[in-house]
Amino acid sequence: MDIDIDLIFKIAAVGIIVAVLNQLLIRSGREEQAMMTTLAGLIVVLMMMIYEIKDLFDTIKNIFGL
Repeated sequence: MDIDIDLIFKIAAVGIIVAVLNQLLIRSGREEQAMMTTLAGLIVVLMMMIYEIKDLFDTIKNIFGL
């Protein structure tokens, strides 16, 4: 099983940045911007995962000759 460590580090980096920004915004009374930052981080991670899932399906198609 080949694990893409770079992807794990990228997702972790997004999570850390979002968490820090979220706390800074909440402490400055900007709860709405904090929520938007969290949602933006989630979207970024989901987009990263969509590309990985696409690659997985392409590999499966090639293995089974579909």
